[in-house]
Amino acid sequence: MRSTKLLVGLVAGVLLLVLLSNYAPAQDPAAVNAKTVSVKLDNDRVRVLESVLGPGEREQLHSHPANVLYVIKGGKIRNHTADGKATEADLKPGQVFYRDPITHWAENIGTTTVHVVIGEFKKSR
Repeated sequence: MRSTKLLVGLVAGVLLLVLLSNYAPAQDPAAVNAKTVSVKLDNDRVRVLESVLGPGEREQLHSHPANVLYVIKGGKIRNHTADGKATEADLKPGQVFYRDPITHWAENIGTTTVHVVIGEFKKSR
């Protein structure tokens, strides 16, 4: 009887850890994607990131506050949001997008390297 309770408790604990790992908060894009994302400027008002994603490369889940994205070199991207939805975009050089806060990861599904600059807004004083 005692070993059964111990086993049930152990299984419940493992299931809880698995469930919680699926809801872990996303991390800083520059930290979790250090090979593809670099910080170019970081002050009390804005942080500017540069992201270069080669064909077939994928990012790890991360979050951005409200931001503006500028496309330097375009290509085909698939974005995956934290809720499991996926959207595709064909980015063109010179495009500029405003994005509300987002938790996502992206993959380059095209044949060209995608190069973007992201300006993340910080709360004003």
